[in-house]
Amino acid sequence: MPTPLLETPLAGWHVAHGGRMVGFAGWTMPVQYASIVDEHLATRQAAGMFDVSHMGRLAITGPAAIGWLESLLTRHVADLAPGQVRYTLVTSDEGPTSLAILDDALVARDADAADGTPRLALVVNASNRDRVVAWLTSRLPAAGVSLVDQTRGTAMIAVQGPLAVGIVTGLCPAAHAARIAALGNYRATTATVAGRSAAVSRTGYTGEDGLELVVAAADAVPVWEAIHVAGAGHGLRACGLGARDTLRLEAGMPLYGHELVAASDPFAIGLGFAVNLTATDGSPRNFPGAVALRDLQATPARLVRVGLLFDGKRAAREGSVATRPGDATAIVGGVTSGSYCPTLGAAAAMALVDRDAAAAGTRLDVLIRDSATPARVTPLPLHRRPATRS
Repeated sequence: MPTPLLETPLAGWHVAHGGRMVGFAGWTMPVQYASIVDEHLATRQAAGMFDVSHMGRLAITGPAAIGWLESLLTRHVADLAPGQVRYTLVTSDEGPTSLAILDDALVARDADAADGTPRLALVVNASNRDRVVAWLTSRLPAAGVSLVDQTRGTAMIAVQGPLAVGIVTGLCPAAHAARIAALGNYRATTATVAGRSAAVSRTGYTGEDGLELVVAAADAVPVWEAIHVAGAGHGLRACGLGARDTLRLEAGMPLYGHELVAASDPFAIGLGFAVNLTATDGSPRNFPGAVALRDLQATPARLVRVGLLFDGKRAAREGSVATRPGDATAIVGGVTSGSYCPTLGAAAAMALVDRDAAAAGTRLDVLIRDSATPARVTPLPLHRRPATRS
C-alpha cells in the first residue's frame, strides 16, 4: 500500500480556499490557488505567503551542540552569533568518491538557554528530512547533544515581497515589530505575531525581502489567517508551490534534485561560499567529505551552472539538451530547471554547461520537444530585486 501523504497544519485552510493540492515530497501541498503568474507577480510587487511547513525543522541543543555541528556541516558553526543564520550543505563521506551531498540547509543559532546551553536549529528539505535525521542521529555523541525533529509539531510560514515585513510587523507589539524590522538578512529573533509566539527570520526562497515564521502547529491557522487578512488590502496573495518555484528560478536559487544532487561539485554550481575548508583558526577542517571537496576545489569541473534566457515563452524542462547553435550533435550541457518566468516576461532556465560555453551572451540551442530553441547564457540571478537591506 502506498504511504499516505502527510498534511501540514494549514492543509484544511488551503482546501477551503481553493488550493489545488498535489503530492510533493511525501506531503499534500497547494501548487496554486488561481494563477501561478498572479501569485508570482503579487510576491514581486507586494507580498506572497507560502505554507512551507513541509520543510524539516530540527532542534539541536546541549553543551556540545556547537562543536558537534561544526564537525558535520560544510559551513562554520563555531562562530555563529545568537540570532545568526547561515546556508550550509550537509555532506557524508560515503559513496564512490568519499563525498555525497545529502542536502542543503539553513543552520541558525538561537538565543542560549537560561543556563547558557547552546540552542541551534536546522531547516532541511522535505524530500531529504528522513535521511538527514538518520545521518545526524548516527553521528550523535554519547552525551552532550540532543537532536529533536520538530517538523510535525510546528508550522512554517514564509511571507515574501517588498511589503512583507510591514504586513507582519503590523501584527506585533511595538517592541517586537521594531526588533523584526531591524533584522538584517540571515538574522533571526523571537516575537509575538498575531498574539502567538514565533521564531522569525529574515530569510526566504524567492529572491525578495521577507520573513519566515515558525510557530506551534496549533497556532498555524490563526497566524496564517491574521497575515492573510492584514495583507489583503496591500495586494498580498496566498501562493502555492508553483509560484515558489518560478520565483526561486528567477532568483537563481538551486533546488535539491535539480541544480544540486548528491554528486554535485559545489564550486562549479556557485555554492563554494557554503564550503569552509579552513577553520577560524586557520587549520584544515575535517567534516565528512572535506578531503574530496578539497580535491574538487583544486580541479575545476568541466560543467558549470549558468542562467539561460529565451526569446519567447516556450519553456525548457529538466533534461533538455543544450547544443551549439545549428548543430544538434554538439552537446554542451543540459537544463536543470526551466519555466516561463513572469517577471522576465519570457522563458528562462538554469543549466549545467561546458565552461567554454558559459560566458554571458553565448548563444546556444536548447532542444525543446526535439525542436532547437535559441537561448543566450545570462548571469545568475536572472532577476535581482532592488537593494533594500544589506
